[in-house]
Amino acid sequence: MREAAKLSRFGSVMPISGSDFVREVSQAPPDVWVVVILYKEGFPACGLLMQCLEELARKYPATKFVKIISTDCIPNYPDCNLPTLLVYNNGAVKANYVGLHNFGRKCTPEGVALVLCQSDPVLNDGQNGGDPSRKTVIDGVRRSFIEKVVAEHEDDDNGSSSD
Repeated sequence: MREAAKLSRFGSVMPISGSDFVREVSQAPPDVWVVVILYKEGFPACGLLMQCLEELARKYPATKFVKIISTDCIPNYPDCNLPTLLVYNNGAVKANYVGLHNFGRKCTPEGVALVLCQSDPVLNDGQNGGDPSRKTVIDGVRRSFIEKVVAEHEDDDNGSSSD
């Protein structure tokens, strides 16, 4: 019971400052994956990715999601690189994604989840006693993504056009 509560300790995108970064990200426990979004207010692309991350944070509460204003994290970070996602585990950067184009044309939570889980079991729902099965998580993400794509194409086939 205590182990399950420990694993499900996050569940939202937590704002951090530059001075929090080392403690919250680099020094996170080795069993915790941390997804960091570098953003700025007023950038529509940042808002869109943030919405996706909020949904993923609720769905995968054992994965730590944090947000930091880009220039608080990296002085003079170019706005043209926003939003940027950094993925950390065991104190090291495991992946980085600059811009929305990494997450597909529509940037959905399912698409973001699929990208995040391509090479590592980043997303953890805390249901496997601290030992997430990479295959189970990725299969669930893929199934959800495929169902959403099929539903969107069914909508497109009904003669409605959103373009």
